[in-house]
Amino acid sequence: MSRAELKIKFLADSKKAWESLDAIGRTFFFNKTDIYSYVQAHWEEDEFFGYQFLNGANPTVVHQCRRIPDNFPVTDSMVQASMEGSSLSAEIMKGNIFLCDYALLDGVQANTINLRKQYVGAPLCLLYKNKDDKLIPIAIQCNQQAGEQNPIFVPGDSKEDWLLAKVYVRAADFLIHQMIAHLLRTHLLAEVYTLSTLHNLPTVHPVYKLLIPHTQYTLHINTLGRERLMAKKGLFNQYTGASQEGMELLLKKDLASLRYSTLCLPDDIEARGLKDIPNFYYRDDGQAVWDILTKYVGGVLKFYYSSDTEVALDTELQKWIADIFVHGFLGNEDSNIPKALHSVDDLVKFVTMLMFTMTAQHSALNNGQFDFGGWLPNSPVSLQSPPPRVKGHATASTLLQTLPDVNASVRVMAATWVLTRKPEEFVSLGNHSEQYFTEPDVVALATAMKDELKELSEKIKKRNEGKELPYCYLDPAEIENSIAI
Repeated sequence: MSRAELKIKFLADSKKAWESLDAIGRTFFFNKTDIYSYVQAHWEEDEFFGYQFLNGANPTVVHQCRRIPDNFPVTDSMVQASMEGSSLSAEIMKGNIFLCDYALLDGVQANTINLRKQYVGAPLCLLYKNKDDKLIPIAIQCNQQAGEQNPIFVPGDSKEDWLLAKVYVRAADFLIHQMIAHLLRTHLLAEVYTLSTLHNLPTVHPVYKLLIPHTQYTLHINTLGRERLMAKKGLFNQYTGASQEGMELLLKKDLASLRYSTLCLPDDIEARGLKDIPNFYYRDDGQAVWDILTKYVGGVLKFYYSSDTEVALDTELQKWIADIFVHGFLGNEDSNIPKALHSVDDLVKFVTMLMFTMTAQHSALNNGQFDFGGWLPNSPVSLQSPPPRVKGHATASTLLQTLPDVNASVRVMAATWVLTRKPEEFVSLGNHSEQYFTEPDVVALATAMKDELKELSEKIKKRNEGKELPYCYLDPAEIENSIAI
């Protein structure tokens, strides 16, 4: 969707509120994807709302709830109707209760758009895995501080109240997705990994050879992002809910609390209690890609390092990891990011994490942006009304008054369209033409990896056949070999 097309529609500069949901639909009638159309048709449904936390544009927030937070005083009487007559304590024991907690957004300064103050909520959303293995929302609190003026909304409330509460969750998810999961944990950290590799490792080093194909265009796209999206007059600063100060605070808060395990997919899934939840394609496909990369990286590095001592004595390698620890994670030992590498296994895991981040994880967080966010009500880029303090007052017009103005909506949605299109020079994972290794044993490992990725791609395509909502973002054929967009 080009800016010229938006100008023709007289929308890119319109500071008016949306007149109706139909008007939003008429605006984005072209350049739709099949998933966009599904989202437009089903965005109000609880089952689809829950599905997105597992297989939508941002599958990184939801986690199993082992204890209801003190600041989220949900009671059995509030949610019993949604839990098929069971109790919270019983379902928690069974592992069927899940939580999305957007506490990072608490205290984040809101933006001003079109001279109107915006609002950033920090909601908590409780979900239940029902007998049909569907994840459904059962309680939402729009801010962190419990109290009479911060009611807990449930499906039994009015349709307008419940829908508005879900919109606040989706708006919070937009900010966490874009600023934390996507920008910080893939783009910005990949820049650190790239620069440390270029600064510290000679071109003959095996880790350099492993990583350099996955750094192509990353510095360039990050520079463009700073200029066009994150600068003072960039798209995000002008048209999304958090102010520049708010976005900087959000990044600082997450970096201070970020842990190594969060960046390693198997560890993250384990920590979030999601090993056994069904229909979780991000986990299944991501784990398969992770395993293939681990096998390849392990084979290559064990070819060059015959012992842990050789890793520990590699001064270039130690400077490389120390640079990442200091400049990527600010020397925060609580992050558990290694500041030195002591074994071959430690090195294999860390390089696998880097490679996965710069390829698969970015694809999982980038490629669904327009599919799930192109329909504005499902992923509001900002909110123009504060969370409701009482129940029963929301109407259909309340939603339209809360959604961002026309210009903010169309400019950000147009950007997501551009960011999710395949570049002309698309290179899929592992299929770069440059050959950095010449040793026959190592070349054979690369060939085996490509064959395994191709086999996985065929398996995913077969699983997706006939699905209304296919999950394609971790199909190796759709994974970019580097962060190039």
